[in-house]
Amino acid sequence: MTNSKGDLIGEGKYLRLWNRGGWEYVERHNTRGIVAIIAVTADRRLLLVEQRRPALDARVIELPAGLVGDHPGQEQEDFALAAERELLEETGYAAGRMELIFDAPLSSGLSSAHMTYYRAHDLTQVDEGGGDEMEDIVVHAVPLAEVDAWLAAQRAKGILVDPRLYVALYLASRD
Repeated sequence: MTNSKGDLIGEGKYLRLWNRGGWEYVERHNTRGIVAIIAVTADRRLLLVEQRRPALDARVIELPAGLVGDHPGQEQEDFALAAERELLEETGYAAGRMELIFDAPLSSGLSSAHMTYYRAHDLTQVDEGGGDEMEDIVVHAVPLAEVDAWLAAQRAKGILVDPRLYVALYLASRD
């Protein structure tokens, strides 16, 4: 198939591989987008999640994040509501309010996906989190004052750190 996205090279259950003018990229086709949540508790702890990522065959420390509109019947899900849902599902914290920060390409040389960043406000822990039945998430609430050393310790243990966390740290420090 050829269209404005280019020539379709391959397709799986969740991904399509395209070639546009000699440049190959992937598209996630069962979602409207991706949200990431910067959540700092009242006692100044940054909420992070750790999970195994099969593509890397490693555990990774990340922001709470997830797909928008990927559940049957919820294809038109609102981005802020998806951010609320993912934060609660992954960390066990409910947000009183979500603030849109910005939208940016996820990996501009590899994927057509965008990630929309939200800042969660007025957090209340209502559950333990840990994700859904398909996920094995460990929740970390790391004091902002100690997060650099904590992340270094995780890397020393062989746990990977998603670089988008450093964007979150910059934005969290602006409060």
